[in-house]
Amino acid sequence: MTDNTGEQTAKPPCHRDDAKAVVKRLRDAGHMAYFAGGCVRDLLLGREPADYDIATGAPPQVVRTLFGQTQAVGAKFGVILVRHGRSTIEVATFRTDGSYVDGRRPQDVTFSTAQEDAQRRDFTINGLFLDPLTHNVIDYVDGQSDLAARVIRAIGSADARFAEDHLRLLRAVRFAARFGFQIEPGTGGAIKRHAAQLARISPERIAEELRLMLMPSTRTVAWRLLCQFDLAAVVLRFLPKAPAAVCQPADILERLEPENVPFGLALAAIGLEHLLDLSVPRHSLHYLLEHVHVQTCVRAMRQALKVSNHESDQLGQTLEGLGMLLSATEPSLARLKRFLARPTAPLSRRLLAALPPASPSPVVIHTLQTALAALAETDVAPPPLITGDDLTNAGFQPGPTFKKILDAVYDAQLENRIRDKREAMAMAKDLSAGKP
Repeated sequence: MTDNTGEQTAKPPCHRDDAKAVVKRLRDAGHMAYFAGGCVRDLLLGREPADYDIATGAPPQVVRTLFGQTQAVGAKFGVILVRHGRSTIEVATFRTDGSYVDGRRPQDVTFSTAQEDAQRRDFTINGLFLDPLTHNVIDYVDGQSDLAARVIRAIGSADARFAEDHLRLLRAVRFAARFGFQIEPGTGGAIKRHAAQLARISPERIAEELRLMLMPSTRTVAWRLLCQFDLAAVVLRFLPKAPAAVCQPADILERLEPENVPFGLALAAIGLEHLLDLSVPRHSLHYLLEHVHVQTCVRAMRQALKVSNHESDQLGQTLEGLGMLLSATEPSLARLKRFLARPTAPLSRRLLAALPPASPSPVVIHTLQTALAALAETDVAPPPLITGDDLTNAGFQPGPTFKKILDAVYDAQLENRIRDKREAMAMAKDLSAGKP
């Protein structure tokens, strides 16, 4: 389905033949009907659309009469979901928008003509209609020229479009990165002028846009555009530095593998760029990645984006895992095994591989990668030889030393310094007695 900008949000799969059949039924009933918005753009770019939206001159109540299975998901805006064949298709009545007061949606709409409907949309490449029965493109906004020129241009006044819906600021960047288009200078200037208004948009909605921008292989282009147009400083304004410091070079983000990445990893790369000056000595990297600094970064991201608990854990644990590797001293065998046992170890390893050749040195990174690759083929998380119950049964008094003893014994087990429960209990007794 689409929101008031005509852009896609999540909905069930939609098949072209089903959408074409809906258009035909509307036309047979005497109503103008076209494919509209993003699906037309994608078809003209030679891409397969994820879904097909329809714009029509038929009022919502007529649409509901013509089709048996419908749902009024946006009756106020003339939007009806039609279930036809294997698909759920959004059918929206041509309209003009009333005033916007919340920076996101119009207060009311007036049903109108196709030409007027095109004028209220966001960018020229999204303002096109297609007649699927004749294959004619209906273009009231010169969108075909901008598609050919690979340009993102606001329809009409760019300042007016961004003042209406502030989320369009992020959409412009997303489309430019996704398609490899340039943002037309007038539109780009308006983005900068309106950047501060992005703070009015809910963190959850901003996060949705960032997932679409920062997870694909075009993430570096998107990040550089967010910085270029002053949007990154607004989005990540809660990071523990002045907003102007948010836009660090995108070296780490760019050096991640080209395929899609989890959102938590993308945020970890941005957080690391922000927290670290990669020219500092290696021990300072570890210092900055200590738990307090990682959690400061995580809290700032949660406040800015309201990311899910899973994504938040991904972000924090990926950075903490990297800190385990980049300690001031060479990581022990036990530490490397404990690292590999972490669920986010693969993400931390990807982040390690993406560090620029400054600090730590490429030799250090290569040595760590070689050791981790070899250990990954072994059992890095065997069951502990002893547990807290074993200590209690042996007469140890429960207390703060329990964990320290168990950790030390398990480290010895991971390093093959002890091999059975008898040796483990003997070591625990020595540690309890203060013996080295």
